[in-house]
Amino acid sequence: MDITILSSFLPHTDADAALAFYRDALGFELRKDVGYNGLRWLTVGPPDQPGTSIVLHPPAVDPGIIEEERKLIVEMMAKGTYGSILLATKDVDAVFEQLQAGDAVEIVQEPTDQPYGVRDCAVRDPAGNMVRIQQVS
Repeated sequence: MDITILSSFLPHTDADAALAFYRDALGFELRKDVGYNGLRWLTVGPPDQPGTSIVLHPPAVDPGIIEEERKLIVEMMAKGTYGSILLATKDVDAVFEQLQAGDAVEIVQEPTDQPYGVRDCAVRDPAGNMVRIQQVS
């Protein structure tokens, strides 16, 4: 089998803030900006990986979700317990330094050597999603 990851989805609460974080802070490129009924879906990804993307979408837009569930999802997003993504870099300390120097990046964890053998850091995007960045060889 030949299977790859095409896209992963994360919710956003503010398309412009999400774009500023993923494009300006992380250096991803904007690939699509799709509007529908006053809502926006953004597709972003690393410039050197055109086959891998993150789709940033309005939270709880599925018509099967009731208002009570929608509120719970937004609350969980704000706490950072709803969506997450794990990114990789060859120099987590340098990436963290750049993120820390930027505006409005919520630091969750500075670069740390974890007991399970990885070095990583963690920040939250503007919607509260956990963004962990792990160092790879």
